Amino acid sequence: MIHGKQHEKSSNNPPVTGHKKVSITLHYHRYDGDYRGWNLWVWLEGQNGRMVQFKDGSPFGQTATFEMEDARGISRVGFIIRKSTQENDWASKRFDDRFITEFDENGHSEVWLMQGLEKIYHDVNEVNAAPRILSAKLNCRREIAVTTNLSFDWEHDSISLDLEGASIEEIIVSKDHSSSDLAHQLTIITNEDLSLTKAYKVTISHFGSCPVSLGDIVRTKEFDHAFGYDGELGALYSKEKTLFRLWSPVAHEADLLIYSINSDSPARYRMERGEKGTWQVEINQDLNGVSYMFRVRVGNDWIEAADPYAKAVTINGEKSVVVDLSQTNLPNWDKPSPSFNHPEDAIIYELHIRDATIHESSGAMHKGKYLGLAESGTKNADGVKTGLDHFADLGVTHIQLLPIFDFWTVDETKPETQYNWGYDPKHFNAPEGSYSLDPFSPQLRISELKTLIQAIHSRGMRVIMDVVFNHVYDVPRSSFQQLVPGYYYRYADNGVLSNGTGVGNDTASERYMMRKFIIDSLLYWAKEYKIDGFRFDLMGIHDVETMNAVRKALDEVDPSIIILGEGWELDTALPESQKASQVNAHKMPRIAHFNDSVRDHLKGNNFSDQDAGFVNGRSGCSYPVKQGITAGMSLAYDRLSYQDPCQVINYVEAHDNHTLWDKLVLTNPDAPEQDLKSMHKLATSVILLSQGIPFLHAGQEFMRTKGGDHNSYRSPDSTNKLDWDRKAEFEQEVSYVKGLIALRKSSKAFRMQTKEEIKKRLHFYPSDEHLIAYRIEAGEEENKYGSYIVVHNAHHHPVTFDLNSNGPWHVLVNGYDSGYEPLSIVKRNQIEVSRLSTFVLAKPRTV
Repeated sequence: MIHGKQHEKSSNNPPVTGHKKVSITLHYHRYDGDYRGWNLWVWLEGQNGRMVQFKDGSPFGQTATFEMEDARGISRVGFIIRKSTQENDWASKRFDDRFITEFDENGHSEVWLMQGLEKIYHDVNEVNAAPRILSAKLNCRREIAVTTNLSFDWEHDSISLDLEGASIEEIIVSKDHSSSDLAHQLTIITNEDLSLTKAYKVTISHFGSCPVSLGDIVRTKEFDHAFGYDGELGALYSKEKTLFRLWSPVAHEADLLIYSINSDSPARYRMERGEKGTWQVEINQDLNGVSYMFRVRVGNDWIEAADPYAKAVTINGEKSVVVDLSQTNLPNWDKPSPSFNHPEDAIIYELHIRDATIHESSGAMHKGKYLGLAESGTKNADGVKTGLDHFADLGVTHIQLLPIFDFWTVDETKPETQYNWGYDPKHFNAPEGSYSLDPFSPQLRISELKTLIQAIHSRGMRVIMDVVFNHVYDVPRSSFQQLVPGYYYRYADNGVLSNGTGVGNDTASERYMMRKFIIDSLLYWAKEYKIDGFRFDLMGIHDVETMNAVRKALDEVDPSIIILGEGWELDTALPESQKASQVNAHKMPRIAHFNDSVRDHLKGNNFSDQDAGFVNGRSGCSYPVKQGITAGMSLAYDRLSYQDPCQVINYVEAHDNHTLWDKLVLTNPDAPEQDLKSMHKLATSVILLSQGIPFLHAGQEFMRTKGGDHNSYRSPDSTNKLDWDRKAEFEQEVSYVKGLIALRKSSKAFRMQTKEEIKKRLHFYPSDEHLIAYRIEAGEEENKYGSYIVVHNAHHHPVTFDLNSNGPWHVLVNGYDSGYEPLSIVKRNQIEVSRLSTFVLAKPRTV
């Protein structure tokens, strides 16, 4: 699921993020003076882009002035500088997506750009147009790429290189401005391999000197071998001292900046170079609550960045914060999570923190917050349970929380007016502040999140955390890119960022320190916050080896921790055989994948408003649904390679795309409401009675609607809220889902643990395209019933089904009610199954 790329505007007073209208003045200077064909492509998130032409802007260069509008508010404006020809509007471009993020109180921003530089200047006085070497980068062991900002006489200006023993084979000069945006560049080829650890320098007369930094070579295995570090990173706190350790092999110098409460000017501490590309400094004070940043020099440029390993952050994640985590713990925090043994026993319920309690009838005091969801005894105006009490009463085993780490796009100083799902990661190890009662307190958001987790555990449910390691929101501003440029991301052969995620970049999990970061982060959340499972967003971006390493590391903490993810096949710069996709599921034991096949064949393709599925009238869907019912065990998928039922997450709706209810309304616009309810219950019945692991979207039990909004990642609360009044209105349907969950829990027949069991004990009856019927033989451990018959009738008429036995049969599900206690008893060899319904019958062992 690609988040935030398409969006339909919502009504109902959408929340405002930033200014509704902004104006931008962008100055562009080219050293070569050639502006022919150059223009801007600008856009807002969720909207189509447009071209803006440059006009003369002497003496700096050329200028583009334009306005952007969005009723939901604007937090950033994307742009690309490109060159257009008569044949191709995109003949070439300069750098990847860049964003203007700083606006004054009137919504105006003025920026300056220089040819060959990715940096965006907000003050013309910061722009340095004096002759200088922009960079000197070691791209491979015998190649240094040098770029300058101005033209010079290549034949007469001198070039000197301090290579400490290496000799120059050749200097290749490039002056081809049509293929490169660098004013001038040269490549130095050496006869010998250059060291990754020695200090080299390039000097050009009139242009000064520049240290050689590590360039494209950071994306090689030899770089990982030289600098892969296994120790702890970040701020390692104790009351007596804090050790700060940073990994940045490309840095020539590094400083620690400590910010006091009473001053904006930081104290600077020089960091010493350590092993494997690390830098460290130890401060012998109690620094609990102190803000800090890292400052590194790469080449001639100093860069200030937050700590990627920060466990606490200031408002809007602007700075890292040292934290004494022991002070954030709660009474009885050491109490273990609810017991849980087999992943097939899980019933996962996906929930957004804000959605859960923001409705006016949620009964929560702290609406939209960690503590609001943690409250007990909440009810709506009709007296029905809401919040955690409702989820626990429903019977689910795991609450899967949409991202709770710190994300970019919600301004935490005014969170009430904004909304986002959170798939825009900023700080992976610190909680999001907009869900806190006081986002200005770095420690409070930690203790509040722990309060919520403890509240979920106290009700007998476990917690799954949605993690988004596959991309970052803004590459140039990410700590990864600032501290080790070019290392943490995948690049295509042409040097452009890989974009399998569809949001501009893919992280490179196969690299040693990206893999380490993912594992370190997961271990931190599992140990410090007692997280019981992790859902990987766009897991198919990651590599198989990393996911197996994740499984192994978490097993050492708690083998019952669930790992699941979106194993989609994505077009990232990684060989197909290495992608953590459903196709390679057999390479990743005990890692589960969302089953999009059963989803799409139950209700229709997610990406087509009109396509239908098994429950809403389409033929040709029964076999794929049967595959889902067996978790691909006895009816294997053609290309997917599931080896165990715990690898399959069966679902019919999630936060992405239309809710099931909205999809049914689209595909069956003339259907009466009762038929829509019946189709909905039929689809949910298939999910909860299938083998594998069932997954429910919050509110699915009362047929949640988002008013047709298929991508509500930044839509208003009126669209996204859990409507607790609707729960009261759909009380019978909620009871039905609750009964199905109770039935699933009552018998291991619906949650078998091996492929062999399923193949041996689950058998389908012959049927037509709109009816699925199967029998499950109960295991020896089950005393009450010896077998079950499940019938899913998608016909718009009743069907008489032959039971092949006079019974007695206990009817446990009849399309209206459900549970593990008999609703009625059938003593004949046939039963009439109602239209658009599921029936479950059980044969007692005593007969």
